[in-house]
Amino acid sequence: MGSLTDVQIKQWIKAKEPVAKADGEGLTFTLSASGRAAWILRYRIAGKAKEKTLGQYPYISLAEARRLAAEDRAKIQLGVDVAVEKQRAKREAAGAWTVKRLAEDYLANSEGRLEQSTREGQKQRLRDYIYPVIGNVNACDVRPSDLIAIVERASKKSLHVARLVLGVEKAIFAHGLGRHIVESDPASQIKTSALLGPRPVARTRVMLSEDELKIILPLLPKMGVQNALMAKILLGTAVRLGELVGAKWENVDFENKSWFIPPTDIKGKKGKARNGDDVRGFIVPLTDSVLKWFSDLKELAFQSDYVLPIRSRKKAIGDAHMEAVTLNAAFNKFWKTYVSDKCQRFTPHDLRSTARSHLSRLALSHLIRFVPGLLPNPGCRYAPLRSRRHKSRP
Repeated sequence: MGSLTDVQIKQWIKAKEPVAKADGEGLTFTLSASGRAAWILRYRIAGKAKEKTLGQYPYISLAEARRLAAEDRAKIQLGVDVAVEKQRAKREAAGAWTVKRLAEDYLANSEGRLEQSTREGQKQRLRDYIYPVIGNVNACDVRPSDLIAIVERASKKSLHVARLVLGVEKAIFAHGLGRHIVESDPASQIKTSALLGPRPVARTRVMLSEDELKIILPLLPKMGVQNALMAKILLGTAVRLGELVGAKWENVDFENKSWFIPPTDIKGKKGKARNGDDVRGFIVPLTDSVLKWFSDLKELAFQSDYVLPIRSRKKAIGDAHMEAVTLNAAFNKFWKTYVSDKCQRFTPHDLRSTARSHLSRLALSHLIRFVPGLLPNPGCRYAPLRSRRHKSRP
């Protein structure tokens, strides 16, 4: 008979203090700081100290824990390593629960809860960073060190990308733990600030001056054809970067010179306003110059449904759009290489603030001298094109 009682166990749980109390012959009751109560069997085999989790309390009662411990001790006497036996059985039961399968299950369950652009970004980070390393590894066998190595590799591109990759790791393993596919969450033990440092202070949006634009615009082709066209469209429409990278050709109307942005592409909306009402999409009137830029992009998009398809087509699974971080990286390289000594540092989103600020401060006829394409078509009211809202695409 062991030394513990149900009354003692309930008192420890009520006190909410971490404990580890032996019942005898290796059976131990543990209570973690988070309140997780479990039964552990500690034993030695081949001279090595081992332990096996028998189950959580109160799902496994004191009496049941003693019975399970007695059965395992009998196996240990026969030379069976019961912890290894449990791990093997778990892998067999999990079958094909690889990291890739777990991630796909997470993505399927997140549909409707996360913005489409967020889910597409997660898919790309899985394809580029996570699947190549641990995609075929059993989810139960993944260690924190495996995930850290992936994040450190992503940090070579940028700390922002590394944070996004770590966010995906945390999301899929939290999902696996919640569904009892994995017994522990290796990502929960990784502290973002310890690994990547504190989150940088949000930067103030930049408005490029007329003189700076005169320097930048002629040099845009050095970014590459696709990047240059994207930059011009951002300046010519004042849309958000996320709205452009997620754009589909079905919403670009060349005949009526307009671009419909559906509610699912509007930042932070997910189709709903704060008051719960349905969010309506909006139409962006397009000038002939902007239409030409879209037409040029269409020639580069091959048969993709997206205006800006993912560039590494060999990595794509089906059709997917480019990630915003790709264009951010291109802008950063462009600034460092060509204009760092001539203008202030800027990002793709700063082109939106630049267009909006100039149009509010300057006469449109003045701005059009060096940014052709900013004026809407005759008869169309200039917004930055966000006042004309529609329930559905015309």
